Amino acid sequence: MPSFKFHFKEIDWIIYLPSHGNEGRKPKKYGVTYLDRKKQKTQKGRMIELENALSRASIAKRYPHSVGFYLASKGRGKTWEPDYLRSKKIRSTRGFYAFLKELGLS
Repeated sequence: MPSFKFHFKEIDWIIYLPSHGNEGRKPKKYGVTYLDRKKQKTQKGRMIELENALSRASIAKRYPHSVGFYLASKGRGKTWEPDYLRSKKIRSTRGFYAFLKELGLS
């Protein structure tokens, strides 16, 4: 399933928002997956709610974040390079939800 991807550049985290399946939900309750690229860790099991991903200490305690929105990337590992469609400095969780709204994803 295609997804919308958000790269938190400074901490090298990616949050994946599926393109389908969140219709009718409030953005905080969107089902997402994430990847901590530095530690190569993802959430265990099924998708989690976006508010739970954004409450992880790596994100919640390190604002502001430069967040890049992208659909595709090239390379793997150290050669990985996302093709950002838009980037924005996010200063809070509320700012991330506003970014989703600007992109028409909420």
